Amino acid sequence: MHSDFALLATITMALLVAFVGGAAASRLGLPALVGYLAAGLVIGPFTPGFVGDSNAISQLAEMGVIFMMFGVGLHFSLKDLWSVRKIAIPGAILQITLGTLMGFGLTRLWGWSVGAGLVLGLSISIASTVVLLRGLADHGHTNTIHGRVAIGWLVLEDLATVAILVLLPALVGSGSSGNNIWLELGRVILTTGVFVAIMLFLGARAMPWLLNKIALTRSRELFILAIMALALGTAFGAAELFGISLALGAFLAGVVIGESEIGHQVGAEVIPFRDVFSVLFFVSVGMLVNPIVVWQNIGQVLAVTALVVVGKTFINLLLGLVLPASAQTMLVVAAGLSQIGEFSFLLGSAGVSLGILSTEQYGLILAAAVLSIMINPLMFSGIPVAVRVLKKVPWFWRLLDKAGPMPDMGPHGMRDHVIIVGHGRVGKHMGRVLAQLEYPFLVVESDAVRASEMQKAGIPTLFGDAANSEILNYTGIDHAHALVVTTSNEVTTQLVVGAAHVMAPELPIIARASTEAGVQRLALHGAHHIIHPELEGGLEIVRHALLTLNYAPGRIQQYVDAVRSDAYAAVDDGKHAHVLDQLITAARGVEIAWQPVEGSSTVVGKSLREANLRALTGASVIALVRKGRVIPNPKSETGFVEGDIVGLIGTPVEIAETALLLAPLTSEDLAAAELDEAGFTRME
Repeated sequence: MHSDFALLATITMALLVAFVGGAAASRLGLPALVGYLAAGLVIGPFTPGFVGDSNAISQLAEMGVIFMMFGVGLHFSLKDLWSVRKIAIPGAILQITLGTLMGFGLTRLWGWSVGAGLVLGLSISIASTVVLLRGLADHGHTNTIHGRVAIGWLVLEDLATVAILVLLPALVGSGSSGNNIWLELGRVILTTGVFVAIMLFLGARAMPWLLNKIALTRSRELFILAIMALALGTAFGAAELFGISLALGAFLAGVVIGESEIGHQVGAEVIPFRDVFSVLFFVSVGMLVNPIVVWQNIGQVLAVTALVVVGKTFINLLLGLVLPASAQTMLVVAAGLSQIGEFSFLLGSAGVSLGILSTEQYGLILAAAVLSIMINPLMFSGIPVAVRVLKKVPWFWRLLDKAGPMPDMGPHGMRDHVIIVGHGRVGKHMGRVLAQLEYPFLVVESDAVRASEMQKAGIPTLFGDAANSEILNYTGIDHAHALVVTTSNEVTTQLVVGAAHVMAPELPIIARASTEAGVQRLALHGAHHIIHPELEGGLEIVRHALLTLNYAPGRIQQYVDAVRSDAYAAVDDGKHAHVLDQLITAARGVEIAWQPVEGSSTVVGKSLREANLRALTGASVIALVRKGRVIPNPKSETGFVEGDIVGLIGTPVEIAETALLLAPLTSEDLAAAELDEAGFTRME
């Protein structure tokens, strides 16, 4: 093969084989990461067939490290960590210490050097973020207190990894060059402190400001290019100017951008690059594995795997005896952290590049990582069994569960709110009504200019493209009351509706369709209520035109209902909407009002015949809405129930009198009221 195509061939084969391996792993119920590592083994120098350019792919792997750490920084939240600090901080510190000592002790039995033993011990003491989040999501623990503790715990491990990656070169360099180790550490800490200060005080202002300016140009490609330049440029500058790791530079860039108003959209845009380069990183790791050496040292591989799976689980359970956590929380933490992954690879590869670890020793870490990742789903599945077994030892269970059941911390941000996607000509009307009703709502807007204006106006707004499910994660969708999608782009609407329906299957979704075919597709994607504005506007024009031509209102309504029935056939509750429309439009020129029935009303428990509202006030009841179901033209024996919404037709005076019967004024209301000239009550 021509040398000019060596890099292209390596990237192509790496991605192709990674795709096949990832798909196969997912089909087997394993994390895709296992398939990516296997792909590296396939194109590595130790297996027959195509051999990738290890030097070229290692450069791309560095970009994978940068984007992974940038992503970690974007999602780092001091608030999240602080909320579980009493468990996560001491737990992570103790587990890293004990896990490192455990691994170090094992390597001393094998005759490894002190440096190699410490690197292996540190590598097996930290877990994979990717694998943990996958396990929590698959078993429904992500938004529970147990999952939050595990995530906070892992954040501490990530920070510890960053610190180790910064200090490790200094420790090794001072030892090999004969320099004073404390002077070298002092130099590294000083330069790192200067860089951190620059990022937190200058970068935290300059980077979000720049990205906001770029976002206001409404050029998505320029916005993405700016993100890439900041992530890579900060990492490269940290290494070249301050002599610290690429990982720390990328991490801090993510932290300062993640705290800004556009952090969520940056996180969504960077995902494809992070994922692609992360895959190449895992492939490059797999290329280092020599299956023959692993097989020859299978005993050591199984021993390291046992330390990761069994040893770390045992340590975490014992920590439950001293930490203020429930037994269930510690079991979830123990299961979730009983594996190693990407950060272990980072530490191991740093050890190899610094000459601390040999390639064969690094292979033990890689092999143990693959095995522990494959076993991890079984650890989560075994939590109920572990609960039953531990409860058979009452004294131990009481010690482990001394904190008792832990209350759920609840979601971040808003709850019991309405999410409005798009604040254009349609969405702004929805927002205006909800604001007048003082009902909490959150707008997701992809136009940076419009989002900025709304934020300045005090409207809760999240800048980002809701078609990316990453953005929906920040809307509190699990605890929302409804989702209203008003975007005119039908593809975007379908993506939002589909993602939202998967994330919150019970959430009512109201969506705007641009075509009649779109109504059908939105219904299939999970929308509960679908509105086709062009159709509704056209039918209203038809209605007015036919009324002008003296057609009977009944015939007009039959035609309108027939058209709607065909257009909204895919929507289950379309029939009720048509009936309600008919009730509202059939009697033009006569006031129609909707009045709720209060518990203090004298009509509660009475039938329409017994209440005899028409004889008392002159108003007629034309419909009831009960628990979201429309009852048109209710029978005389139909009873009134508290919470009913009654549709009334009559003059303003008749409706006002009926409203007083359905919702009587309290003593406080009467004290605040005054009589107008006609003798009717008017509220201030």
